Amino acid sequence: MSFKQIELSRFGTREYVAVVTLMRPDKMNALTKVMEEELREAFAQLDCDDSVRVIVLTGNGRAFCAGMDIDELEVLPPDDIMAWMRTYDMNRRADYQSRYSYFPGVRKPIISAINGAAAGLGLVLALYSDIRFASETAVFSTAFAKRGLIAEHGIAWLLPRIVGPGHAADLLLSSRKVTAHEALSMSLVERLFSPDTLLEQTLKYAEELALNVSPRSVRVIKQQLGESPFQTLTESIAQANREMFLSIQSDDFKEGVAHFMERRPARFSGT
Repeated sequence: MSFKQIELSRFGTREYVAVVTLMRPDKMNALTKVMEEELREAFAQLDCDDSVRVIVLTGNGRAFCAGMDIDELEVLPPDDIMAWMRTYDMNRRADYQSRYSYFPGVRKPIISAINGAAAGLGLVLALYSDIRFASETAVFSTAFAKRGLIAEHGIAWLLPRIVGPGHAADLLLSSRKVTAHEALSMSLVERLFSPDTLLEQTLKYAEELALNVSPRSVRVIKQQLGESPFQTLTESIAQANREMFLSIQSDDFKEGVAHFMERRPARFSGT
């Protein structure tokens, strides 16, 4: 599939890292129906591609994503809203089947490199990512309340788990702008970099992840993290015990021991 509003590229010595770039810089990468469909298709392709181990999501130009394109909101027919929010993939956990919540269901880790403004649905995309790195000049806003809208797409469930209930209420109710340094202080993002080095540092981290840890382990751990909000401790331990039994029998476990004992770089296969 050729894309009109996003771009796919590969990075690294073995091209294990896939980069998904939002490509509407003149509109601050505001989301459209076309872009949403292309993102879904791109992530579905990358999820099934065994040569991809890590996915980086970023924006072209001065913004990460400024939210939904206001022109599309003005022409959206009311009777089309539920179709637009259709289930993503019935084979995934129900919680991770909807319009934006499919990111946790992708088996590869998703790292958002937030190069500028992340507002409204742009912030939703970042929050559903596994890891968030940001430019020191990035700005964040939930935006919804200032548009007469509500906490959309599960953000009222997700945001308190990332920044805590008080910060979540503040951000959602006020829709105020949050600087990158404040975002770091409340754990909205994990790391800050200068604007000139953000993508370089994010790709460096992504490649280290792709080369130095087991893709099988990453896949299982991401699933564990995705299941944990819905589990008791007993259920989490039981899942870990089952997965530990399987991991000890895997090729990646054998390689993990071998490269450590032989003091050489790992050659994980993902099996």
